[in-house]
Amino acid sequence: MSTVANVIRRGHYADSVALMRVSRGVAALAGVEAASLMIGTPSNKSLLRESGLLAKAGEGARPDDLVIAVRAKSAAAASAALEEAGRLLEARPSRATDGFPRARGFAAAAAALPEANLALISVPGAFAAAEARRALESGLHVMMFSDNVPLADEVALKRLALSKGLLMMGPDCGTSIIGGAPLAFANAVPRGDIGILSASGTGLQEVSSLLARAGRGVSQAIGVGGRDLKDEVGGLMSLAALDALEADPATRHIVIISKPPSAKVAAKLLGRLGRSRKPATVCLLGARGAKLPRNARFAPTLLAAAEQAAGRRLRAPRTAAVAPSKGWIRGLFCGGTLCAEAQLVLQEAGLEVRSNAPVPGAKASGGKAAGHVLLDLGDDEHTQGRPHPMIDPELRNQMLGEALADPRVGVVLLDVVIGYGAHADPAGLIAEEMRRARRSRAVVIASVTGTEDDPQAYSRQAACLRKAGALVAGSNAEAAALSAASLAPTHATRSAHRAGSRRPSATTPSAAAPKSRRGASRPGKALNPGG
Repeated sequence: MSTVANVIRRGHYADSVALMRVSRGVAALAGVEAASLMIGTPSNKSLLRESGLLAKAGEGARPDDLVIAVRAKSAAAASAALEEAGRLLEARPSRATDGFPRARGFAAAAAALPEANLALISVPGAFAAAEARRALESGLHVMMFSDNVPLADEVALKRLALSKGLLMMGPDCGTSIIGGAPLAFANAVPRGDIGILSASGTGLQEVSSLLARAGRGVSQAIGVGGRDLKDEVGGLMSLAALDALEADPATRHIVIISKPPSAKVAAKLLGRLGRSRKPATVCLLGARGAKLPRNARFAPTLLAAAEQAAGRRLRAPRTAAVAPSKGWIRGLFCGGTLCAEAQLVLQEAGLEVRSNAPVPGAKASGGKAAGHVLLDLGDDEHTQGRPHPMIDPELRNQMLGEALADPRVGVVLLDVVIGYGAHADPAGLIAEEMRRARRSRAVVIASVTGTEDDPQAYSRQAACLRKAGALVAGSNAEAAALSAASLAPTHATRSAHRAGSRRPSATTPSAAAPKSRRGASRPGKALNPGG
C-alpha cells in the first residue's frame, strides 16, 4: 500500500520553475510514485487532493506556506524523498544572474537599487496585489507578471497608479519592452520608432519579432494585461499607455493589439486614438463594427499589423506547399492571442472551430471534442499549480503525443514561442515527441515567434522542427492558413489572403535577424527603467 506524506514549510515562497525542478528530481527517486511542491493556496490543495498527494499535515497549510508532497511505495521511501526535497530546496544553483544585487523582500530590493523606477512582480496571485500596492506607493511603475489576481484588485491598483501618474502593467502581463529592456517573456528586438500597446503578451511578441526580422525596431512595447479592455476594467491602463506613447518622442507609429475587447471600451480607446498626432495600426482580433479614426488602419491579423507598421510585406523564401490532408486540425498553443488569431484564420477559410478560449464565431469546447479544436494552454485553467507552458511545455508535449496518436487528427498546429524567460529548447522537445510518433499520419505545422538574437536563436529552432519533419511557416497566421489549405487548398488560399496573410506556403523567414541598433532612438525618461 502506498504512503502519502507531506511536510509544510511555513511562510516559504519559491519560484514555480524551481519547485517544478525539485518535484521532478524527487519523483525520479527509487520507490517514489509521485511528488509535487506547491504553495498552500486552496486551489493548489485541491489539485494535490485530486492527485492523491494531500495528507492530513498538508490540509493545514496556509496560502503563504509551501507543501512538499510525496506518494511512495513505502514509509521509508517517502521519508527519504522528503529529505531529498529539502536538500534540493536549500541547494543554490549557479545562475546567469550571479553578480547582480539580490534581496529578500521589497524594502531590501528598493534599498539595493534606489535609482530604479519600475518593479516587476512575479509572486503567487494571492500575494501579488499587496506587493504591487507597496511598489506604487513608493512611486514605481509596476509590471505584474502574476496571474490569478482578483479583478477588483486589478481595478483598484490601476486607479491608484493613475492617481500617481504611473503605469500598472498587468496583472497577467506577460511581455513588455520598456526603454529597450525586455521584461518577462520578451524577445531580443532592435530599437526603433514603432510603439506597441498590447493587451496580449504573445501578440506583442509575435508583432515585435516579425518587425525585428523585417529590419524594423520598437521604441516602447507596453503590456497592459489581458483584462484591461474588458468592461470591468474599462481600459484604464490602455488609455494611460496610449498617452505615454503619444508623449514619447521616439515613437512615430503606434500599434494596438488585443484579443476581442469590449465594444464599449474599444470605442473609448479608438476615440482617444483619433486625437493622436501619430499614425496607428489597430489589431483587435475578432472585433466587429469598430469605427476607426482617420489616422488608423485596421489589421485583421498580427502578421498584417506587423506588415502595416513596417510599411511593406514580410516576404520569405518559398518551399514546397503542404500536401492535402484528411482529418481534424488540433491546435495546441502556448500563446492565447496566437490561438485567437489562428481561430480567425480558420474561420475565414470556412472551417468550424472550437476552443477553450473561443473568439466570436467559434464554439466553446475542451480538448476531447470532435472537429477542429484549438486550445490555449496558457489559460488560467491550465496554469493552476503549474508553470506557464512557455516555461514548461510538459502539458503541451503530452497533448501533442495524444494528438499524433489520434487517427482522427490530420493536422497538428503549434506555436513555438522563444525569447527571454521561455524554455531553452521548445523545438527540441517537440521534435522528440514527433520521433516517438513516427507512424502518425498527422502533419505538424508550426511557426516560431522570436528572433535570431534570442537565447534559443530563431534559425536553430526552425531548423530543429524542419529536421523532425514539421512544416515551418513564416508567422502564426501563415501556419493557420497552411492548416486550412491542407484541407481545402484553393478556398483556404483565397480566405487567408483576405484575412491579411500572404498566400499560404510552408515558409521559413530569413534566419539572420538584425542586430540591435544602439542609440537608434531614445525613450522618454518616464518609461526608462532605472532613470
